[in-house]
Amino acid sequence: MTSDALLLIGRRTTHAQATFETHAARLEDRGFVDEVHVCTFESEPIRELRDQFEAVSADRVFAVPMCVAHSYATLDDLPAALTHVSGDVRYCEPLGESPVVTEVLRSRATDAMPATEPTSLALVGFGSSSKPHHRQTAEYHAARIAEQSAYDEVETCYLLQNPTVECVRYNLRNERAVAVPLFFTRSEATERRIPEALELDRGGIEYAEPLGEHPRITDAIRAAVEQQRVLADGDAATPTASTAQPRPVATDGDGRSTPPNN
Repeated sequence: MTSDALLLIGRRTTHAQATFETHAARLEDRGFVDEVHVCTFESEPIRELRDQFEAVSADRVFAVPMCVAHSYATLDDLPAALTHVSGDVRYCEPLGESPVVTEVLRSRATDAMPATEPTSLALVGFGSSSKPHHRQTAEYHAARIAEQSAYDEVETCYLLQNPTVECVRYNLRNERAVAVPLFFTRSEATERRIPEALELDRGGIEYAEPLGEHPRITDAIRAAVEQQRVLADGDAATPTASTAQPRPVATDGDGRSTPPNN
């Protein structure tokens, strides 16, 4: 009988380990895989994750990047690190791209300031000076929130690119506003940098919680794995001429494969 393992992979921060372990415990209780491992790294995924990955002994391994969008780490470093896993590796897209995240963002906003009267929502992303994935993910969720909620204005802003967090206060048209961080866990960015940039001490903007331990994020993880499981079962039913273990492939967010850097 084939054994399945799930890897929740993310950057190690003050609150990340506890958040990931909460999701891992829920998923273990559901029993849809045989093992769940939380694997974290600080700055060098290939080196830091090697021993953790080599210890995984399942026949089939589902790897979920616990992040909002693709980055150099998810496109290059993690696929390289996953070659140290002995089983058949199925690499999922970053969780931030799940439509379930829209629902959680909307819930976080409502908890902080419901749109009972004209209210603006600022979706705050990390951003990137070189890659489009964070912007694409933020804009995707912003458009869905605008369509599916009573917030009559939804704007995006970023820490590392334009439009910046510092400017969003002056770009919102309503007196009532809520800022929602598009981050998985509390971090130095969500606890200090974003509040300072928003000048929260001036009032006028409520501040929501990040995605964190919300139960629907656990559901999004399971959905990502189930999608890959269907693909894996389809591959198993298709005869192949090669038995070589391929390197896990990351896509660029639009479904196109991204080759490793040489």
